[in-house]
Amino acid sequence: MPSSNLSLILTLLPLITIITTTATAAATTNTPLYFKEAPKFYNSPNCPSTHDTCSNNVVHVAMTLDAAYLRGSMAAILSVLQHSSCPENIRFHFVASASAHTDNIQLIISTSFPYLQFNVYRFDDSAVLGLISTSIRTALDCPLNYARNYLADLLPTCVKRVVYLDSDLVLVDDIAKLAATPFEDEEGVKVLAAPEYCNANFTSYFTPTFWSNPSLSMTFSDRNACYFNTGVMVIDLIRWREGRYTTKIIEWMELQKRMRIYELGSLPPFLLEFAGKIAPVDHRWNQHGLGGDNFEGLCRDLHPGPVSLLHWSGKGKPWVRLDENRACPLDVLWAPYDLLQTSNVLES
Repeated sequence: MPSSNLSLILTLLPLITIITTTATAAATTNTPLYFKEAPKFYNSPNCPSTHDTCSNNVVHVAMTLDAAYLRGSMAAILSVLQHSSCPENIRFHFVASASAHTDNIQLIISTSFPYLQFNVYRFDDSAVLGLISTSIRTALDCPLNYARNYLADLLPTCVKRVVYLDSDLVLVDDIAKLAATPFEDEEGVKVLAAPEYCNANFTSYFTPTFWSNPSLSMTFSDRNACYFNTGVMVIDLIRWREGRYTTKIIEWMELQKRMRIYELGSLPPFLLEFAGKIAPVDHRWNQHGLGGDNFEGLCRDLHPGPVSLLHWSGKGKPWVRLDENRACPLDVLWAPYDLLQTSNVLES
């Protein structure tokens, strides 16, 4: 491990809460999880005032919530608040399956974050069930994975810009910096902003059927299409609505059902519509891939450069590996944000 990454871990070690009992049994037996109350975070003196949800000074954050990832979601929320200079100016928009017990979810969040300003929106699974094609990973076929495509319909129309975050990440920087990403560059005004990774094998995200069909492969002929991770995005909801992008992504999914042009869940339709046409974000805002499974020594290291957001995308989640005493080295950076209430907690 590079010395810079080791220094980051050593710096955070004094903050780490060591969990000595596990929640694995609770997750597998449907026993309710109980979370500790987070401290209240206050605005710094120079924060602008916010009069209502529609104020331009509000930072809007959207996340999906489900039982399997709730522990990760709670940690992500805490990390956003803890590192914000104006935490009272943040509004959370949580999307949960309509079949879930949203009242319980609201109670859990409001109990752990009594001062949090948030809304919970019910997402109708039937809206996408008929559009989902089986992917290479069963977990990617969950209807809630597709809810990010419907944010413009779910959130209040006065919300102009939203930061979408997955549940398996933590921030170590002020989210307001990410939310303020410029959408305009020399090529014009964009709808979506995210870190791009042009060294990835972009062609592998689509099937030979796609690339052998000239009318389809021409989709990327006029743009430098690069991979981006949809777990961290800034979206201009006004331009999204004006461009009818929800409908455009649905049309790609309908085509997929007819002729299978990709293999990997909800990501490819976003790539088809936006790859090569997004506003760039520094890679520090999505140090992704940390969920590489460690059964065969596949623990991931940080990418070179500064870190503002750690993302455990992939099969391995830090809370599962910590509980099972098979943690990867970087999983200890997630542990300080874990709010799970256990029967035997030692705090350093």
